[in-house]
Amino acid sequence: MNAVPQLQAIPAVAPDPVLVVRDLQKSFGGVRAVDGVSFSVQAGTMLALIGPNGAGKTTCFNMLNGQLRPDGGEVLLAGRSITGMKPRVVWRMGVGRTFQITATFTSMTVRENVQMALISHAGGIWSPFGRARDRHAEAADALLAQVGMLEQGSRACGVLAYGDLKRVELAVALANQPKLLLMDEPTAGMAPRERIALMALTADIAAAKGIAVLFTEHDMDVVFTHSDSVIVLDRGRLIAHGTAEEVRRDPNVRAVYLGSGATSGGH
Repeated sequence: MNAVPQLQAIPAVAPDPVLVVRDLQKSFGGVRAVDGVSFSVQAGTMLALIGPNGAGKTTCFNMLNGQLRPDGGEVLLAGRSITGMKPRVVWRMGVGRTFQITATFTSMTVRENVQMALISHAGGIWSPFGRARDRHAEAADALLAQVGMLEQGSRACGVLAYGDLKRVELAVALANQPKLLLMDEPTAGMAPRERIALMALTADIAAAKGIAVLFTEHDMDVVFTHSDSVIVLDRGRLIAHGTAEEVRRDPNVRAVYLGSGATSGGH
């Protein structure tokens, strides 16, 4: 009897990363703020970028979303170069961002803040009068429901608790249907329980929508609990890249950061 040929399993092929950073460089007055940094972020995953003050984290972020032009290197979004493009163009191509200090319009309602972002994404012009208030109302409510803020949609942002403002800012960042979400110190100023809730929510949304998330964070509990992987910068150079546990055990990281008592991000 002839032997039945054995079928070989076809190895799974990992999807291309949403974000690819290659040899990114930036100097200020002869000081290398970012020195040959390379990494990538897959869809649906959370990558934490950490390091001591002056490590280059914010400079790196500002080059990714177009606020700073790199001196060298390349930034690819879904295979397309966005290196040196202006922030508005980068945003339209699918990069959302939240900031360490919330950036909402305090006199507008929660819903209007999200509507404004949706109108901008659609190429319209926002007006506080007339029918602009009705534009994209359903889409705005859908985003607010995702972040747990639908019931507060009619409240002015100026009267919200800080943790709720962070949720509104997340909804605004999701309005352009981002492929990549950049979060700069997303839990700064929040109580411990609020920090956990916000990052768990972000991780759930990222996984459900296939959004790649890159975030900086000073709270190591947040980093090690909610990141799929971690990269560490020191004096502009990448010194470690791996899972949270691998980075936690890395002797270089412990020497320059985890054991230093550093508690906040730098430029």
